[in-house]
Amino acid sequence: MRILGIETSCDETAAAVVVDGREVLSSVVASQVDLHARFGGVVPEIASRAHVEVVDAVLAEAVERAGLALGEIDAVAACDGPGLAGALLVGVSAGKALALTLGVPYIGVNHMEGHLYAAFLEEPDLEPPMVVLLVSGGHTMIVSMEDHGRYRLLGQTVDDAAGEAYDKVARLLGLGYPGGPVIDRLATEGDRQAIAFPRPLLDESYDFSFSGLKTAVINHVKAHPEERTEDVAASFQEAVVDVLVTKLMRAAEEVGAPTVVIGGGVAANRRLRERVGEECERRGVRAVRPSPAMCTDNGAMIAAAGWRRFVADGPTPLTSGATPGLRLPTIG
Repeated sequence: MRILGIETSCDETAAAVVVDGREVLSSVVASQVDLHARFGGVVPEIASRAHVEVVDAVLAEAVERAGLALGEIDAVAACDGPGLAGALLVGVSAGKALALTLGVPYIGVNHMEGHLYAAFLEEPDLEPPMVVLLVSGGHTMIVSMEDHGRYRLLGQTVDDAAGEAYDKVARLLGLGYPGGPVIDRLATEGDRQAIAFPRPLLDESYDFSFSGLKTAVINHVKAHPEERTEDVAASFQEAVVDVLVTKLMRAAEEVGAPTVVIGGGVAANRRLRERVGEECERRGVRAVRPSPAMCTDNGAMIAAAGWRRFVADGPTPLTSGATPGLRLPTIG
């Protein structure tokens, strides 16, 4: 089943063609980073307009790169939440219109479920059960995946998501937007132990809180303006990664999961990937870390999750819309 996946939840217009949820025939991403950089973050109205301008071209290119004619697409999947309302509507509208025109099923896909299924695109033998860390600009959560479509939420952020904290600290340090990649890069030149930043909620439940850590960085920089930016970046990043990895490993041990998966934009972070690999090797647990291109927003993950949703639930009604606050469907 050849599914065309569409992703427009935030600031990237993406489309891909995936066969049976596993084989990627094409993946096209049009980034808006340059449009939002001067504002220090994503401007929803600008994002929506940019999606409208390029979505048709991105869809056409994805189909062409897959070596297919448009009429050979068997279904269309689009991210319908969570995300920016206007941005989501562009992808959902394009997806439904295309499905209606072609006479094929339309499938609405949860953005976070898409990030989860990105791992399956590069690990063909991957199967549940597993514990998954989904970490991005807007979300940070640990999920126990008991089976396909069966998720138990173990913990989530109570304030700032990890990616959001990266962006805010980068803005404080005058590093520009997006903050994650530049802090990741600078951290390689700094001392991770230079500053003892707090590890919020480290030993408490599986929930996350990064607002206090962000404030600690702000206060430290104000009190010590002479501190090397590289050391601040490295110490901040180590605090974030410590919290993420400690909770993830504890969850895997408690659940008894043989596999640990990371997904979402922050999963492209080199230090996080390194630490997850080290801790999993030490415990004899399989670590699955999708390539950075599959961690950031893309259409292939939407197509992969869409295939699973179609197999389980069938098509999504064309009367459905976009849900900016959509939650990952969980049990328990």
